[in-house]
Amino acid sequence: MIVPHTPTTSPPTGAVRKAVVPAAGLGTRFLPATKATPKEMLPVVDKPAIQYVVEEAAAAGLDDVLMVTGRHKRAIEDHFDHALELEQTLAAKGDTVRLDAVRDPARLADIHHIRQGDPLGLGHAVLCARRHVGDQPFAVLLGDDLIDPRETLLSRMLDVRARRGGSVVALLEVAPDQAHLYGCAAVESAGEDGVVRVTGLVEKPAPGTAPSRYAVIGRYVLDPAVFGVLERTPPGRGGEIQLTDALQTLAADGTVHGVVFTGLRYDTGDKADYLRTVVRLACGRSDLGPAFTAWLKEFVAGLADDGSGADGEKGSGEGEEGGVRRAA
Repeated sequence: MIVPHTPTTSPPTGAVRKAVVPAAGLGTRFLPATKATPKEMLPVVDKPAIQYVVEEAAAAGLDDVLMVTGRHKRAIEDHFDHALELEQTLAAKGDTVRLDAVRDPARLADIHHIRQGDPLGLGHAVLCARRHVGDQPFAVLLGDDLIDPRETLLSRMLDVRARRGGSVVALLEVAPDQAHLYGCAAVESAGEDGVVRVTGLVEKPAPGTAPSRYAVIGRYVLDPAVFGVLERTPPGRGGEIQLTDALQTLAADGTVHGVVFTGLRYDTGDKADYLRTVVRLACGRSDLGPAFTAWLKEFVAGLADDGSGADGEKGSGEGEEGGVRRAA
C-alpha cells in the first residue's frame, strides 16, 4: 500500500526565474547532418528545435536562460542574437512577418551562453551552470524533448516546487519494454493527484529490472542543493556524471517529487520520431496544415494502394503513435 509522504523541508520563498538548457551533445544519431550543424538547430517545420524549448521556458515565466553549449555550437548563439543586416533588409522591404520571426528568438528571454568543454554527461553540464544560477532553484530543459505548447507541464512543476520545496522531475508512464531507455523512478503517493514522491532513481535499468514504469523525461526543477551532490557524484553509466545519480541521493532525503505527465510530448532525439514530429506540428499549423494534410492523405492512400514505402520497398509500419509519447 502506498503511504502519503510528508515533506521534510519547507517550501521555499521566491519564484524560479532561471532555466538551464544543456546543448553540448555531438548529435551523432543525426550524422552527417550534424557534422557542421548543431543537432539543436535542426529545423522542426520552420524553427530550430531549441527555439521551441526556450519558448516553453519563457511561457512559464523563466526569463533568464543559460545555454550550456560546446565546440562548433556557435550557430545557437547566433540564432538567439540580433541579425542586424538581415533585419534591416527585411525592414526596408516592409516584410514585417519575417522581420518579427527573425527578431523573436532574441526577445524571448535574457539568454546567456557557457561552454561545457569536455562532454562529461548531463550532470556535468548542469554543474557548469552553478556560477550563473547561484543559490536559487532553477529549471533544466532538454532539447530532445519538445512539449506541446498547449501543455502546462513546466508551470505545474514550478507550482509543485513552490509548495513542496526540493526538486521536481517530470515522469511519463512508458511500456515495460521501453523502460530501459530512460532513467526510471521508484515512487510513492504524495497525496495529490498527478504528483508522487520519488524514493529512488535508476539510470537506464537493465530490461526487466526497472523499479516502475515511470520514466524521467527532459524537464526538471532543481533545488540548488543538487550542485553540492553533483560535485561528489562519480562517473556512472557510460563513464559520465549522471544527473539521475545525484537526484537518487537527494531522493533519499525525501526532497524529490515527480509530476506525472499525460500530455503531448515530441521526441526529436531519434530520426524516425523527429520526422513524425515535423509532420504532426506541420499538420497543426493554420498556414500549412490544411494543404499539407490533404497532400499527406493522398500520399498515404497511394502507399496503401501499392503496399510500398516511399522508396518502393514494403512498409513495415510503426508502433509509435505519430511521434507523440503519451502515458502507456
